Amino acid sequence: MHGLINRAIECFVRDTYGDACWDGVVRAAALDADRFEAMLRYDTALTWRVLDAITGTLGKSRDDVLEDIGTYLVSHPNTEALRRLLRFGGVGFVDFLHSLDELPDRARLAVDDLDLPQLELRECGDGKFVLNLRSELPGFGHVMMGVLRAMADDYGALVMLEYDGRCGGSENITISLVETAYAEGRSFHLGAQAG
Repeated sequence: MHGLINRAIECFVRDTYGDACWDGVVRAAALDADRFEAMLRYDTALTWRVLDAITGTLGKSRDDVLEDIGTYLVSHPNTEALRRLLRFGGVGFVDFLHSLDELPDRARLAVDDLDLPQLELRECGDGKFVLNLRSELPGFGHVMMGVLRAMADDYGALVMLEYDGRCGGSENITISLVETAYAEGRSFHLGAQAG
C-alpha cells in the first residue's frame, strides 16, 4: 500500500479525534512506529490492521470509517490541496462527476506511483449516474461515498448516494442528483491564496 494512503488514514485520526486516539490505534495495531512516511510502501495487511484498530477504538464499522475518511479528505482544512485538485474537474457537480474518469491519471501527475482504482461514470438519465470503481482492494467505494458527499456539499448540490456493493473486483455507487443548486457551495478560486 502506498504510504500516502496510510499517512492519510493517520492524519484523519489525528485531525478528527486527536493524538491520544491515534496513540491508542498505534498500540492496538501493534505498529513499530507512530507515524507513516508518505513516500514509502507498506504491506497491505498492515493497512487493514490499522483500519481494524480504528474501528475497534471508535466503535464504528469499517465502512463508516472509510466513508468518514473520504469526507475528511475533501472537507478538512489540512487537505485543501486535494479539494483543489478535485474542484479542477469542473464548475458544477455534474462536470465534476464527468471528470472522475480522469482522476487516477491526474493523481499520478502529482504522485507517479500512486495507483487509484479505475473510475467509470455511466449516465442513466433523469439525473441518475452509476460510478463503477475497479480495484483489487475492497473498501474504496466507501471512501468514494464520503468524497462524493463532501463534493456535493462543496458544489451546493443535493444528491442521494447508494452503495450498490462489491462484485468481484468492482464496486458501484448510484448517484441521484436531486438539485444542482440546492445551497450555496463553498467558494473556490482558481489561484491559490497566499496566507
